[in-house]
Amino acid sequence: MANSSQPITERVVTTIAPRYGGAPVILISGAPDDQLLPLSRQRRRLDDVLRELGPNEWGMPSRCAGWSIKDVAAHLVSVNRFWTASVRAGLAGSPTSFLANFDPVATPEQIVAGMRALSPGDVMEQFSSSNEELLELLGGLAEEDWTVIAEAPPGHLPIRLLAAHALWDAWVHERDVALPLGCEQPVQVDEVAASLRYVCALTSAIAILTGRGVAGTFEVDGQGPVSMRFRLDVADAVVVHDAAPLSSGPVLRGDAVALIEALSARVPFPTSPPAGWVPLIEGLATAFDTHR
Repeated sequence: MANSSQPITERVVTTIAPRYGGAPVILISGAPDDQLLPLSRQRRRLDDVLRELGPNEWGMPSRCAGWSIKDVAAHLVSVNRFWTASVRAGLAGSPTSFLANFDPVATPEQIVAGMRALSPGDVMEQFSSSNEELLELLGGLAEEDWTVIAEAPPGHLPIRLLAAHALWDAWVHERDVALPLGCEQPVQVDEVAASLRYVCALTSAIAILTGRGVAGTFEVDGQGPVSMRFRLDVADAVVVHDAAPLSSGPVLRGDAVALIEALSARVPFPTSPPAGWVPLIEGLATAFDTHR
């Protein structure tokens, strides 16, 4: 759900059909509740950043084209509410399919436009309350609940991976707000690791869902303060495994934070991606496609 930095005029929208029913399109190994701590920390940290803003700072441009810092916060209010509704529906045994015709650029813009009349104080209050509602819901889950199916943009996924999408999305948006303000975003190992694994899986899943015919084994070598290695097996679904040492697949290398930023359409890649990775990288780029 991360809004791109691209304008929405003259777009050619490629249909991305979420996978509802059957096996999930993304599988990532890990403990059932391993997203709860990083997600909770990230949401409350961003709450603290926004709460300290002065009146003029709320209106400053963010990194999302055409969006102020207040617009980003308003977007996250709507996203939090979606996650909460999706988790509740999944736990009730009736996972939703609201995103069947979701446009990841136009739809968020329409929702944000409808909230622009709100004051910064109103947006701040709604952001805080929506955070706490979501975190209270997730914090009350039993271990087996994290495997229950709910809706996320790629379709029906375990709630654990819905939380991984929610973490990656808000982690990127935190930078969309913090960097223009001159604030440093703390580098938390679990947040960066979860976000890099998820965004690599997401772009691969979109390549699958848009029929790009991508298959094979692909490697990631994240460097810098967060050093990590993992493998993606891509066929009818993308399966993410820890992998050290790396195997024979094409390797995407670079600083882990820079890779998340590049895969999320925020900055150029730190180095040219290997040719084998290009069809996967184009998966997420397709969701924010623009042509003039």
